[in-house]
Amino acid sequence: MIDVYSWPTPNGHKVHIMLEECGLRLGRDWRAIPVNIGSGDQFKPEFLAISPNNKIPALVDPHGPDGKPIALFESGAILLYLAAKTGKLLPKTDRLKFQVLQWLMFQMGGVGPMLGQAHHFRIYAPEKIDYAVTRYTNEAKRLYGVMDRQLASSKFIACNQYTIADIAIFPWLRSWENQGIDWADYPHLKKWFDLISERPAVKRGVQVLADLRRPITGDKEREILFGSAQYQKR
Repeated sequence: MIDVYSWPTPNGHKVHIMLEECGLRLGRDWRAIPVNIGSGDQFKPEFLAISPNNKIPALVDPHGPDGKPIALFESGAILLYLAAKTGKLLPKTDRLKFQVLQWLMFQMGGVGPMLGQAHHFRIYAPEKIDYAVTRYTNEAKRLYGVMDRQLASSKFIACNQYTIADIAIFPWLRSWENQGIDWADYPHLKKWFDLISERPAVKRGVQVLADLRRPITGDKEREILFGSAQYQKR
């Protein structure tokens, strides 16, 4: 059974959805092991041994490519691993494969980090900094515009088939309201978003560990997630 060390965040949901889309079912083929990032579980030595960057998700597959266990961190790498393991959701031809990979990198290098900053400065920062709020809200809108233009001529984000690129991006857009987004400005993206939302595996994936998540309200949680706890030598 594959062990997934995770929490109900966009990056965690990416892997939950991917497993379900690949036909691997929670409780039968994989299990979710909660890593409560608000209480500091990500800094425990046993988790750092799997994920040295102290970020979720991480995965341990007892049956790796050579038949031996393999541990992986970074959600994009995990998506690629599962696509290779199952032969699903990544096209076989070089042309389509690289089309998908560029949009996966777009999510990893742009959508995730920039929307994360938008969340932070709009919702979690202890003081409102107008410059930061404006900068990252505008960047969120720019990224939404890039995706909306792409989807004007493509059924899915990378090509006309559903791939890991769609799985990578979708969870990050579920908090569109917190990012300062008005769906009316992005009709093609909204149509895609609604289409992905209705997939049974996506519905299952976003519910994994969802009952454990609580709003970040306490100073201790803020310190663990955003303060000096991140920078301690371990």
